[in-house]
Amino acid sequence: MGSLSNYSEDKLVNHIFNKASYTPVATLYLGLAVSDPGETNPADEPSGNNYARVAIAFNAAASRKVENTSLLTFNQASGSWGTIGYWFICDHISNVTWGSNVNMLASGAFTTPKAVVSGNTPSIAANEVDVEFSAGELSNYLALKVLDFMFRNQAFTIPPVYAGLATADLSDTTTGGTVTEVSGSAYTRKRHTSWYDSTAGHTQNFADLTFPTPSGSWGLVTAAFLADASTAGNILFYENTLTDQTPASGDTVKFPLGDFDVTIS
Repeated sequence: MGSLSNYSEDKLVNHIFNKASYTPVATLYLGLAVSDPGETNPADEPSGNNYARVAIAFNAAASRKVENTSLLTFNQASGSWGTIGYWFICDHISNVTWGSNVNMLASGAFTTPKAVVSGNTPSIAANEVDVEFSAGELSNYLALKVLDFMFRNQAFTIPPVYAGLATADLSDTTTGGTVTEVSGSAYTRKRHTSWYDSTAGHTQNFADLTFPTPSGSWGLVTAAFLADASTAGNILFYENTLTDQTPASGDTVKFPLGDFDVTIS
């Protein structure tokens, strides 16, 4: 399973929270590496001996992941490429300048490392390169949207972001219409536009996020979420580990500056 790089995480978070829009590139490339590229870039990519990255395309996102559409075949090696244990996806055919002209989007490990020697023609079968979100806190809706956006260049308009409160836990499949949301007593979702720039896929509210003052009890609030509409719509992120509280008439209900954390990883 592959995971996103810091570059991708920051680009997606800043796009979602309208800090800086992201434009996906038309063609992505798959490269090989001897050691784990981690979250930044592959330090041990082969060089010479007829090695070159190959273009890669992905199937439509499903089950919180994207997979390569077809067989990927590299050049025939004219010498050793080392023992290849990892792959990465980037936005340029060659290594011009990491972090400037070329950026790594995701990376992952092969199940079994392979030593590539002269005369080998490495290949990767269809559906063997995948980038996936683990379950939890990021909705299925958003997982599929951002994967199709970044890896298949599918449109994803920057959404308005509304915070909401719920009286029952959410799951990856919860929608803005199925969430067990607080209702009545002056409750409404709160649109919030002030967020920090993303660092390693993480942002926080850059101002107090304050809900309307309750005119009566809101019941036992156990979860919070972010959605893309003032009512119904789609859940983007959710959090079920709040300290349960029961807002009553006249209470101040808010997340102080820096207390609403959101991370894509």
